[in-house]
Amino acid sequence: MRREADVVKNKSDVSVMLKEAGILFCITLIAGLLLGFVYELTKEPRRIQQEKAIQEACIAVFPDAAEQGIALRFDDIGYVPEEALAAELAEDNVEIGTVFAAYNDSTLYGYVAEAVSTKAYGGKIVLYVGVGTDGTVNGVSITQISETAGLGMEASNVLTPQFAGRKAESFVFTKSGAAAENEVDAISGATITTRAVTNAVNGGLKVALRLLGGGAVNE
Repeated sequence: MRREADVVKNKSDVSVMLKEAGILFCITLIAGLLLGFVYELTKEPRRIQQEKAIQEACIAVFPDAAEQGIALRFDDIGYVPEEALAAELAEDNVEIGTVFAAYNDSTLYGYVAEAVSTKAYGGKIVLYVGVGTDGTVNGVSITQISETAGLGMEASNVLTPQFAGRKAESFVFTKSGAAAENEVDAISGATITTRAVTNAVNGGLKVALRLLGGGAVNE
């Protein structure tokens, strides 16, 4: 009798397990379908919002054009860094994203390079560097950053404005007060963030200068 009872109990336990597994499967399936539906529903609005953010970043790095009422268009040139350059930038934990040519009608106004620092204090930093045809950095716009509040998060207010209007082949940061054209003041207490931003700006600038044929800084 005990053996029969054990068999019945085991069958009952298996039945309960299968039932619970079935319920869990249904819940997972429904949740997955809902997530997929929400993703598809929001994909187009997210794409439009992302394109708008990129357009705004491109405009922001050419403030002089906006001030003068010069309408620019930004064409994705499909640029991919050659292997040697990509390896060189990787040493500074920098990757290059989309690169745009800025045009006023048919006249080249400069380039905008998306540069990503993959090793900041709180994660990666994404920024856009605008470089005029004479090699001048017209502006820098940070679109993604997750640094320490009150320190690295001040990069957009304290650090990036220092690059605007400067002409140099690359920049360095200093803690003792910028004195040269290629020097920027570090954010106090945020050396890692400062280095990450400076390296990213240098990466974008290097790409732009190469596209300009090099030597633009010396014109």
